[in-house]
Amino acid sequence: MSAMDPAVFSPDSKRDGTSAPKNDPTLSQVTSSHNIRRQGINLNHWYVLARSFEVQAQPLGLTLWHQPIVLFRDTQGHIHALEDCCPHRLVRMSHGIVAGDQLECAYHGWRFDATGRCSWVPHLAEHQKLPTCRLRRYPVREQDGFIWVFPGEPALAEQCSPLGMPEWEDLNYIATVSSIDCPGHFSYLIENLMDMHHGHLHQEFQAWAEATLESLEESSTRVDAHYQAQSYYRIDRMWSVAQLFIPALRQLHPEPLDVSYVYPHWMATLGQDFKIYCLFCPVHETQTRGYLIHFTSLNRFPELLYLPKWFRRFLKNRLFGAAQHLLDGLVKQDVQMIRDEQQAYLQHPERRIYELNRALVSVQRLIRTQVNPSGESTISSEVNLQ
Repeated sequence: MSAMDPAVFSPDSKRDGTSAPKNDPTLSQVTSSHNIRRQGINLNHWYVLARSFEVQAQPLGLTLWHQPIVLFRDTQGHIHALEDCCPHRLVRMSHGIVAGDQLECAYHGWRFDATGRCSWVPHLAEHQKLPTCRLRRYPVREQDGFIWVFPGEPALAEQCSPLGMPEWEDLNYIATVSSIDCPGHFSYLIENLMDMHHGHLHQEFQAWAEATLESLEESSTRVDAHYQAQSYYRIDRMWSVAQLFIPALRQLHPEPLDVSYVYPHWMATLGQDFKIYCLFCPVHETQTRGYLIHFTSLNRFPELLYLPKWFRRFLKNRLFGAAQHLLDGLVKQDVQMIRDEQQAYLQHPERRIYELNRALVSVQRLIRTQVNPSGESTISSEVNLQ
């Protein structure tokens, strides 16, 4: 029998089988609800579809929560986002090409301008007019090296902004980016990121250990979990940057570890040396794309401020990807666990899970609040703690 089976471990039993007090705070209260794994997203937010360099001369087709979207650049290099479906025969516009400032369908050569209006049909007869069909146009921004798209009501796009990453341009931060292609519902990935107790998984790529959740704050837009952890890195001397490359130089020391779900994205700070973001692109109920961005701070080296900016820019660019091996290793191990979680749910959606981290209850509550702000949902929390 599985440890997930209530007959083996129930909320009213200790692991040794003896009775436990009803108010024991170390035990979880599990409910039968599992519909969080089918929950949709709040479309009225900015989501990341691609890195800037991924959109060049050819159109790029991607999917954001069941919506096929094509990205392309005009002759001025400006980015545009349109519905990736030609209204003529419903084929993907991303199979075509960029013709000047227009998007040309591969099938019959119909062209659409950046507003989505049909601008040219090559086989149009002399007496025929251009069709009035249009492609949906999405608000799009290029910021901090990424392409952001707003899939909801266009009029609401100006009322909120993409999650800012000031470290991207800051010369005192070295960036590393790892792509995430996760075969699971986005809630699994955000729960993984908010739960710092799973450091046990990352023995080979460990960045922190012995995380203890000290406090938790939540609102209708974010969840902030504050941990105390042991960090393997301290970037406080010039030579200590070598810790990113040489594991033998790393030594454990206490550091605060703050993680935040700022819907729909995530960010974390480990001590004074590291800032991490995860930018989300939920594809559908069982697929999530994203980007994990790791910044190493050089702020403890004030002498760098006296160096020429061109040299600091060169150093920042030269060290880009310094933590690639670490970051890719963490992503690979996390994705494997999330794949298992998703498959287990699909095979046995009735199975109950046992959770001890209060942050995950808050995460699920935030997801439901964002999708249903009125609070009328009848779905109870999957990991409601006692």
